[in-house]
Amino acid sequence: MTSRNLAEEQLQLRVHGEASLPTLIYLPGLHGDWTLIGGFRAAVAGRARFVEFTYPRTVTWSLDDYAAAIEEALAQHGITDGWLLGESYGSQVLWALLGRGKFQAQGAILAGGFVRHPLRWAVRLAEKLTGRISDASVVRLIFAYAKIARFRYRRSPETLASLDEFIARRTKPDRLAAQHRLRLIAENDPRPIARQTQLPVFGLTGISDPIVPWPWVRRWLRKNCRPLRDYRIIWSADHNVLSTAPQQAVGQVLEWMTLVGQEAGARNRMAGREARRQPAGPIMDCLVGKTGYPSAALR
Repeated sequence: MTSRNLAEEQLQLRVHGEASLPTLIYLPGLHGDWTLIGGFRAAVAGRARFVEFTYPRTVTWSLDDYAAAIEEALAQHGITDGWLLGESYGSQVLWALLGRGKFQAQGAILAGGFVRHPLRWAVRLAEKLTGRISDASVVRLIFAYAKIARFRYRRSPETLASLDEFIARRTKPDRLAAQHRLRLIAENDPRPIARQTQLPVFGLTGISDPIVPWPWVRRWLRKNCRPLRDYRIIWSADHNVLSTAPQQAVGQVLEWMTLVGQEAGARNRMAGREARRQPAGPIMDCLVGKTGYPSAALR
């Protein structure tokens, strides 16, 4: 096995930015890599430490396996806390990480993401079609997508620059891995985790999203996920909101991160003031009498 093939069978991680910056961890969608996030990465540079993953082309991992491998990779790089940014399928990995409770997440952002997919029958259909489509049909679809993609990502020159890499990665093993991820989506139900989480949750999507119908997702979150703080729709974007409107997406994500950070700082300052105001306590009350003079035991 060549070094390139070996790398493709392993979880890959890249870190951009200084450790002193707030950490934002990108969990990619069904395509499973960082080839479409270039515009977002460039826009967030110098404003957050951006951590990005490429998934292995596995057809055996569970979502818990994904989460465990990500936890291990982050720990190896000394990353112990940060914000989770789950794009589409990556939102399912995000919920698995929150459910395990081992990584110290500061907040969760769903980008074209969801809890339980609102159209599971469509996911199962996509899974079957992905497995049955011929290699010749795949080639034709890839070339057609390349033409469309150059229009979709016209606002993101960084994404356009990596489009050839994205297309080159669409191999048969990659297609089988995507089919497996579709199966995981269809079988997964993280609603109990979303109901129980205490972390701030945010949602971001494009106005045109036939893959994950956002009105249904937003309605469920507003009704059942109490920590949901905000859910924003970017009118110039589609399902791949981080790639089709990178500047707006970065601005919104950083606004949420800053807001929660300021609130945490205010709570810490208030807790410090309250601690300083606390009475001396029972031990000091015993040593100092009610009159304010030392008790007889000390005289």
